[in-house]
This record gives sequence, structure tokens and C-alpha cells, in this order.
Amino acid sequence: MNKLKLIACFLFIGSIGFAQEVEFTEYDLDNGLHVILHQDNTAPVVTVGVMYHVGSKDEAPGRTGFAHFFEHLLFEGTKNIERGEWFNIVAANGGSNNANTTEDRTYYYETFPSNNLELGLWMESERMLHPVINQIGVDTQNEVVKEEKRTRVDNAPYGKIIYNTGIVPYMFKKHPYQNSVIGTMEDLDAAKLDEFEAFFEKYYKPNNATLVVAGDLDISKTKKMIQDYFGPIPSGPEVERVDIEEDPIQETIVATEYDPNIQIPAKIFVYRTPSMKERDAYVLSMISSILTDGKSSRMYKKMVDEDKEAIQVLAFPRSMEDYGLYLMGALAMGDTPLDTLAASMDEEIKKLKTELISEKEFQKLQNKFENSFVNSNSSVQGIASSLATYHMLYGDTDLINEEIEIYRDITREEIKEVANKYLNENQRLELDYLPESDTQ
Repeated sequence: MNKLKLIACFLFIGSIGFAQEVEFTEYDLDNGLHVILHQDNTAPVVTVGVMYHVGSKDEAPGRTGFAHFFEHLLFEGTKNIERGEWFNIVAANGGSNNANTTEDRTYYYETFPSNNLELGLWMESERMLHPVINQIGVDTQNEVVKEEKRTRVDNAPYGKIIYNTGIVPYMFKKHPYQNSVIGTMEDLDAAKLDEFEAFFEKYYKPNNATLVVAGDLDISKTKKMIQDYFGPIPSGPEVERVDIEEDPIQETIVATEYDPNIQIPAKIFVYRTPSMKERDAYVLSMISSILTDGKSSRMYKKMVDEDKEAIQVLAFPRSMEDYGLYLMGALAMGDTPLDTLAASMDEEIKKLKTELISEKEFQKLQNKFENSFVNSNSSVQGIASSLATYHMLYGDTDLINEEIEIYRDITREEIKEVANKYLNENQRLELDYLPESDTQ
């Protein structure tokens, strides 16, 4: 019986190793559109995604929220898709779709039964070539975005932390990362129709986009369809990238934010960190896992289990193309003073700076990242998003297979070095996040 279990274990490990390899083909069309194809015929589904290299950092001053607004606006309709029919067409053909926006890019995708691959390609080519941008669509989506902001940000507990709106103005004084992705409603209200049209013409062109198709497909047939639907779309002007360098943070920033939707105060530390492309960003992800990933993590065991001074702890990187942020925080248990939470977090930071993590803890950490890597490539929808992201924001599509080697290569000494490099009191925001009632 034990032998059978051992054999099964080896077979399982072998299957994981095989599953990690994601094969893909990539090339450029004459108009500059970058195409990535991943063939996986194990299930009759396919994802078609288009990622545009435009996010909130590309918006003009006084016109924040445009990239996120377009995430909604480009579902309004096209020259050949009637207004309000986009979602109906997708649903009627057994598909699903969505879109999302970050500081750096906007991503649209559909997942269909594979016999509707051509439909997905046609719809995304329509979005790129023939969108209808008119006043009725702008007015309609303006109300949609306002409601989203009220629901997800303004009225969401800890919304200023989750969506960074209460953090980024302190951390960036020059770079447009100082603006939130959702923007301000005043900016959107003030914008004229021709400004929306100009934003589309500038950013939503094939030479500023990556098309990814993943799933049950035939490579040669898919290439022909892509050429037919996307080849004739004219390229736009070359996009000038944001190139703004922030001054280093050299002394502690102390601030207080109030939230009418919470009853439990929180202490938050925020550090400015390097681009997602830098090796140090990977080390910081490992540090997050050490501190708060699961009930056996350091901050959870100390602050929640043992000292019972926090009801929840958090530590995570917010990685972006030009810079990153690293957040640490705790929600107070009962009447625990926020200074107590700060002292406990600093104690954990000091341990990282002065002591190597144990071999046992390090091996557990490596196992977590191995499992996470396998899971990230477990669906064609996830693979499609990863392929586009690695190409566009990291400049290396091969990272979908090779990124795990970066984590495997990180040492215990490196974890200590990176903690000393970035997690310093004079380089951070110390934020008291309080119920609004505390102002009274």
C-alpha cells in the first residue's frame, strides 16, 4: 500500500512539472500588433484577449479616470454591433467576457466554446477599429462609473487602502501614480466628447496592443483569421511613455485618513519600492508571504494568535511598471493603541533585517511559490492574461515559464538585504486609518 502511494506521489509530481510548461508562438503584424498564441486542445474552450498599453498613469492632468472609463465605454457598441448588444452576443454564443484596468494597462477578453473563436476575434477587432464613441455612450457610462466608485471605493470599508486612493497622494509627488485608477468624477464630468475621441485615437491602436489567443485552436487557421480581422487596422502614432523619476522618500510621512464605513482602526505602513521588473520586487513578494501568508505566518502568529492585539494583519506588494508600493498593516483588536501595532510590526521588520529566516521556513516559502506558479497556469483564461502581461509590462513573454526560476534563485541572505534596503522608517508613510466618528 505504501509503495502504491509513493508511486502515485511521483506521478503527481511529474504531472505538475509537465503542466508548468506553457508553449506559445508570438509574432508581429505589419501594423505593430503583437500576437501571442497558445494551443491547448484538452478542452473545447478558447480565450481571446487584447491588452492595451494604457492605464491611469497615461492620463492628462485634470482628466483622471479616462483609462478606467474606456474599460466601460468600449462595450457600448461598434459600427457593426448595436449599442447594448455586446454582452447579449457573448452570452448567446455560450461565452463570458470582462475587462479590467490598472495604472499601466487595460485588458479586455472573451472566453468562448472554441467553435466561436472567430466571433471573439471579430468582436475584438470591432472594438479596436469601429467603436462608437458618442455623447449618449459617454453619459451612460459616466453614471455607471459613478455608481462603481460609490460602491467599491467611497462606501467600501477600507476602500482608500484597497484601491490606494488614500495612499498614493502621499507616495508620489511627480509621477502620475499619484492618481487613483478610478479617477475623480469632477474630471470625467468636465471632459468633452472630443477629448474622449482623442484619447482613443492616441492609445487604442494595434501598435499599442497585444492580442493573445489561448486554448483549443489551430495555429495556422488562427493566424489567418487574425490577419483577416486585425491586419487591415491602421496603426497609430508611437506612444510616448511616461518617464518621470520620483525623489527618494528620506523622512517619515505621517498622515491620518478617515473612513465612515469602518469601526475598527488600522495602522498602515507604506514603502515605495522598485518596478515589478526588478529582482527586488520578487524578494518583497517572498517577504509578504513570510509576514502574513496564512495562520502560521509571523505577523499572524505574533499579533493575532499570541498577543491578541490585532484581528487581522496584512503585508503585500502593489507592483507596477515604473514603481511599486509595499503595504504592511494591522486592524486593532479592541482598544489596542495603534502605536502598539506599529511597534509590533517594527519588531517583525527588525527580525527580517537582523536574522536569516530558518532553513525550514525558507523551504516552506519555496513550496508555496511553486504551488502558486502551478496554479497560475491552470486555466487558458489565466494563461492568456499572463502571456499578455509578461510581454507588455515585463518585456519577456518567456517569464510565464521562467519566472519561478527567479524565486528559486532567491536566497535567505537576499531576503535580509532587501528588508534592509526598503523597509526603513525614514522611507515610509505611517498612516492612521480611523473611523470617521473619531473626528468628533
